[in-house]
Amino acid sequence: MTFKCDKCDKPATIHLTEIVDGQKTEKHLCEDCAVTEGITVKTNLPISQLLEDFVLQTSSSVEASQELNCDVCGLTYEQFREQTLLGCPNDYEAFAPVLGPLLERAQEGATQHIGKVPHRAGNDQKKQNAILRIRAELKGAIAAEDYERAAALRDQIKELENT
Repeated sequence: MTFKCDKCDKPATIHLTEIVDGQKTEKHLCEDCAVTEGITVKTNLPISQLLEDFVLQTSSSVEASQELNCDVCGLTYEQFREQTLLGCPNDYEAFAPVLGPLLERAQEGATQHIGKVPHRAGNDQKKQNAILRIRAELKGAIAAEDYERAAALRDQIKELENT
């Protein structure tokens, strides 16, 4: 199936799918219109160049991480990779550049521990934890200047506090 550019009806070579609040939006653009919208397009790069760029990025990040070590317990990043155990609380700071992305990926983007409520805990405790979780989301929405989301979160908090 061939698509035409949404802006100028030339053949579309860039196809974007965006999902915002569960709403799927597709854009089909020619290279010229993509550039005017600020979408960077790298065309006709040989696969060898793409692989070389990837390998260089990966090797430079590996080299940088191998130099990391903890001043307190002496653990090196290489030892951590082999043992999969940290030596002391200071290791989180010492290995922050490489641990941050690992933790984000493992926790589906969350970087702060919110905690879980035991099943036998009362509804009041569950409600308090929900309010704390939503307040953290509210803080993030305000920082991202997403005021519509912030207003919705504020209303959720008020509703929970009133029940």
